[in-house]
Amino acid sequence: MNTQNTIYELERLKLTGMKQMYSSILSLPVQDQPDIHHFMAQLTESELQARLHNRTQMYLKISKLRYDAVMEQIQCTPQRNLTKESIAAIADCGFIKRGENILITGAAGCGKSFLACAVGRQACAFGYKTFYFAMSKFLEKISICKLEGTLLKFLSLIEKTNLLILDDFGLHPLDANARLTLLQILEDRYGKRSTIITSQLPVTNWYQYINESTIADAIMDRLAGAAHRFDLKGESLRKKYIN
Repeated sequence: MNTQNTIYELERLKLTGMKQMYSSILSLPVQDQPDIHHFMAQLTESELQARLHNRTQMYLKISKLRYDAVMEQIQCTPQRNLTKESIAAIADCGFIKRGENILITGAAGCGKSFLACAVGRQACAFGYKTFYFAMSKFLEKISICKLEGTLLKFLSLIEKTNLLILDDFGLHPLDANARLTLLQILEDRYGKRSTIITSQLPVTNWYQYINESTIADAIMDRLAGAAHRFDLKGESLRKKYIN
């Protein structure tokens, strides 16, 4: 049997997981090599894991998450107003299946963006397409797309994205076009896709920030209805890296 040819054909078929496992099995003494049934099971499992890994890496790349954060790094303490139970409630990404939102508020440096990115990374690992935007970049993207005539294409892309993260909501003023576009995005996603919003402003102040009562009511109705809320407390975590 020409094993090298088999390895070449697996590589040509882009079955990298199978190729790696096949090569590993060939390196074993003959008496330690698995029977045909275990052999096929190992090849299949290896290929499946390789594809899941590649998908996760692709989703992480296109997500453009601000931080390379993982859920295990989240510090759950009473001082931060964060419990392991509240994190566990979103860690399985079931909220995405249900089309629920997450609202994260707190002072600058308290870990809002880190938490949002950790959830975003978890979503990518679970096979959910994720996009991260700093709010300033998001508003800039809307303006550019409107000028270029590509806004509908952008809105269609956002509508199909399982998880949208908007970071630092409330730091940059919304004009009439931005308010209407944000409302359309949330309307398209309502009950079907999930959105994470982080903000230094308390949720009750978001109405004032949106600054148009009718649109504010509509936006908040679609955002906050059945949302998971995290109001982070405590000193800035950035101080740890300054001192």
